[in-house]
Amino acid sequence: MSYLEWAESQLAEIELLTSMFPTLDELELTDQVALAELRDYVEGSTSTDSPPPSRPHFLIKLKLDTASMERTDVILSCTYPSKYPSVLPEITVRCAGLSRAQQTQLHTDLNAYLMENCQKEVCVLTAVDWVKDNLQLFINKSLSAPPAPKKESSSPRLQEVFSRLWIYSHHIYNKTKRKNILEWSKELGLSGFSMPGKPGIVCVEGPHSACEEFWSRVKVLTWKKIMIRHREDIPLDGQDEDSRTVGSIDSLRKFTGFEEAMFDPHGNRGNHMDLGQLYQFLNEKGCCDVFQLYFGIEGR
Repeated sequence: MSYLEWAESQLAEIELLTSMFPTLDELELTDQVALAELRDYVEGSTSTDSPPPSRPHFLIKLKLDTASMERTDVILSCTYPSKYPSVLPEITVRCAGLSRAQQTQLHTDLNAYLMENCQKEVCVLTAVDWVKDNLQLFINKSLSAPPAPKKESSSPRLQEVFSRLWIYSHHIYNKTKRKNILEWSKELGLSGFSMPGKPGIVCVEGPHSACEEFWSRVKVLTWKKIMIRHREDIPLDGQDEDSRTVGSIDSLRKFTGFEEAMFDPHGNRGNHMDLGQLYQFLNEKGCCDVFQLYFGIEGR
């Protein structure tokens, strides 16, 4: 399929969804500019051969009856990659009745179902139907999970671990992904930074469990390529690389809070960063050694 054919399929599905969910309480198109650009591209109002840079994003809001709660609010957040429907859309499901672990498992199972049943076909309505049919199962699992056993006072305390993950992505352009990265890091109490553009870099640091939860959420989104390039795990009450005794998570942090860092964006789309400025930023934080791990060259 060509970019125009992909765009035509996207616009047709949005128009179908708009007819099926006619009110803002059911369907919210969060980026009207992206929708207008998509429509202009399909209708030939623009002279460019490449697809619009902004990607359509919308929220489908459902109120479902479940056995455990009278009415459960469920939101499907959907973003179209430029090559959708040849690739899956980016869909996340939010529901207060699910634990984080159940939400992660739901995303994994939903993506597996769509991958198997909707190859190269529009699939948002299929995703909606799947969530309606399967949400109760995940809520039941969440409710039936046994409570964590109380630890006896004499039981040895599990050793806490501080982690720092250095994540590499082929690129990070999508506004929704960038927003998720910022919101999830804040929610999980992680510090670090993200650098959008090509390539995309994300560093998160904090409690090991929070870093793993962040990675489990990020990796299930649709990416051309994403991986943990390097990780650091340091047990508390152990010793750091300078043989100093480590007593707390905060004593190991190299970043204060979490930020999206831009380094003199340039290029046709403004999606390339000045790597010299990135190196200086890392050097100031005391972690310039990862520059060579990312780019294979020594910074200066």
